[in-house]
Amino acid sequence: MFNRFRKVPSVSAGKPEFLAVGLGNPDKKYSLTRHNSGFLCVDSFAEKEGFQIKKLKFKSLYADVTLGGHRCLVMKPQTYMNNSGQAVKECADFYKIPPENIIIIFDDISLEVGKMRIKRKGSDGGHNGIKSIIYHLNSDNFPRIKIGVGSKPNPDYDLKDWVLSNFASDEQKKLLEVFDHSLDAVKLITDDKIDEAMNLYNS
Repeated sequence: MFNRFRKVPSVSAGKPEFLAVGLGNPDKKYSLTRHNSGFLCVDSFAEKEGFQIKKLKFKSLYADVTLGGHRCLVMKPQTYMNNSGQAVKECADFYKIPPENIIIIFDDISLEVGKMRIKRKGSDGGHNGIKSIIYHLNSDNFPRIKIGVGSKPNPDYDLKDWVLSNFASDEQKKLLEVFDHSLDAVKLITDDKIDEAMNLYNS
């Protein structure tokens, strides 16, 4: 889907300060589905910045990189969506990373494809991955980047079937710009500029 490799970024000294977590399901059959927007987004980060998300720990695939001048673990939990919080908590506890430094990237059916929205904190909004993370962290005080995947084509359409459907080729093109903006937003958030990120990119 993407092919934009650059040089591998250097890693800042010390322990990781931030987690950037893309949510999704690990099976190959889910790879291009709407529900895997978080995985697709961080994969785009990796391709654009020139790193690979392939180390295995904390029930996740992850990369240890520098984004926005700060050391950050970019993660893809392998627990399946509904148990995402297990992986996030395990990693956050190990490195003592507070919720406000955990950036979650995930799909949102209330936004059109090609749109995104950044929030400082909030409820799960009916998203099971976010619900799991709030439960395991015992906090909703973490920033999140919502990737628009579009609403159901009609009210009778099964929601599960919709979020597990693949993006069309024209939709994939729209996602590239959103993923680029999401990367810029992560860098701003790690630099304590979430208000600037929201002003720039909230749809």
